[in-house]
Amino acid sequence: MTRTRRDLWLFWLFALLILATGLGLRDPWPADEPRFALVARHMVESGNWLFPHRGSELYSDKPPLFMWLQAIGLWLTGNLRIAFLLPSLLAALGTLWCVVDLGKRLWTPRVGVYAGWAVLLTIQFTWQSKKAQIDPLVVFWITLSCYALLRHVLHGPNWRMWALGWAAAGLGTITKGVGVIALLMLVPAGIAALRGWPGVRVHVRNPRFWLGPLAFIAACGIWLVPMLIAALGTGGAEYRAYVDDILLRQTVTRYANSWVHQHPWWYFIEVALTNWLPTMLALPWALPAWRKRLQRLDARYLLPLAWVLLVFLFFSIPSGKRDMYILPALPMLCLALAPLLPGLLRKANPQRLLLAFVAVFSLVALAAGIAMLVGDPAFEQKFMDGRDDHVAAGLAWMFIASSGFGLGGCLWFGRRQAERALLALLVPLWVLYSLIGAPLLNDGSSSRGMMSHVGRIIGPHAELGLVGWREQQLLMADRPAVDFGFKRDPAMQFEDGVRWQAQSENRWLLVEGESPPACVPRARAQDMGNTNGRNWWLLSRSAARACGQGTARLAQ
Repeated sequence: MTRTRRDLWLFWLFALLILATGLGLRDPWPADEPRFALVARHMVESGNWLFPHRGSELYSDKPPLFMWLQAIGLWLTGNLRIAFLLPSLLAALGTLWCVVDLGKRLWTPRVGVYAGWAVLLTIQFTWQSKKAQIDPLVVFWITLSCYALLRHVLHGPNWRMWALGWAAAGLGTITKGVGVIALLMLVPAGIAALRGWPGVRVHVRNPRFWLGPLAFIAACGIWLVPMLIAALGTGGAEYRAYVDDILLRQTVTRYANSWVHQHPWWYFIEVALTNWLPTMLALPWALPAWRKRLQRLDARYLLPLAWVLLVFLFFSIPSGKRDMYILPALPMLCLALAPLLPGLLRKANPQRLLLAFVAVFSLVALAAGIAMLVGDPAFEQKFMDGRDDHVAAGLAWMFIASSGFGLGGCLWFGRRQAERALLALLVPLWVLYSLIGAPLLNDGSSSRGMMSHVGRIIGPHAELGLVGWREQQLLMADRPAVDFGFKRDPAMQFEDGVRWQAQSENRWLLVEGESPPACVPRARAQDMGNTNGRNWWLLSRSAARACGQGTARLAQ
């Protein structure tokens, strides 16, 4: 027991070190982070928490729960750099807790710790957990729902857990519509109960069964009920369009007829085999072991594994796919894998394969670092748009240092303790990225560098308008900036911007485009360089004087 407790404390120490390091050291980065942070800041500043706004427009792509948490963090801390990442950090730690505790309850405390390590060391999980996107929070709600439902079905009846499982699925649904997939756990549970698998009970005939659906409706109603009352009560077309978009187009239509991120049906198999490394290296030995345990009618393996397959099937049906969609399946896969890991890590072949992974990963990092130091243009250019020259050198030494830890771990621990060599590689890699890599990339990735330069050029008393803008420009502006819509055609934005600019002498426009607007002499437009793959031009009132109403247009 003493050793198990020590291993548990070590796990949480490393989890905090990997996930929390770097908090507050960078700003939001595209594609999604600036959008959510901008919405959260608007909530705090305006007091309008029910309807998210992106600049002057309603934002209807996602429900607001994730932005609410960011806004609460901003209200409590007053620091956007901390607040925008805080929900992802807490969600990741919550996901790990669910897996560790469920592994302990279904098997042993040692299995719970192994399940936690399997999730934490999976590259995609940690990468997403260190980003301020909605997915880490969705993963937490779905994992919490599976955790509670499994406790009820396998160790029940436990009606508190039953209600919690449905409520967590409801909170996942108002975080991102797919949160409802947690309830797919009831499909294999119901089939196993009907087929007489030992220990599986759904307790359908108990009147308290309906506590679950009621908890789901109540959780969804936290946002849906006040939103619908307010939106439909105003009678405004803008708010009715908001309701139609967020409840129909962004959920049902997006699933049934996806219009973005087109990929073939096998796409998620490829994602799992690459992004879920090194955990997936255990698959060749896990598959036959799982088959034997399923033949013994062990529902502790059946339910999470069947649910993982249902998640893969659910997301493989539509043509629109993104790599993080299947991330919610990872914790349950690691839970089913964890009881096998102690035995696998005592075998020679799994140890050799894991050691080879660490060695190859380290050598790739070493090669990347050397390529950046010697100035390989093709490789270095990927990191240099909108950034200072010292960024490439700093990143190069970060890669080299990480590879040194990894190769040193291979030599020190050898093929008998390859899991420790893996720790020697990944822990320094994530820490160095958080303390060195992310701060170096921040000015270019967040647009802070460009927007600070804009502020210095126009002076502290000037007004700034944005045309063809992205969320990071509005978020990183050093003063309240004026926008002319986000989804509107940039040419229409520019026309409104010129009219706005004509009303005062000290007004400037920041315009996106490969070249300045056609009506602006190129010599009079200030080139602000390339940031996030886009070119930007700063126009004074005199530079845009020739752009009259009805004639302004952006150069194609």
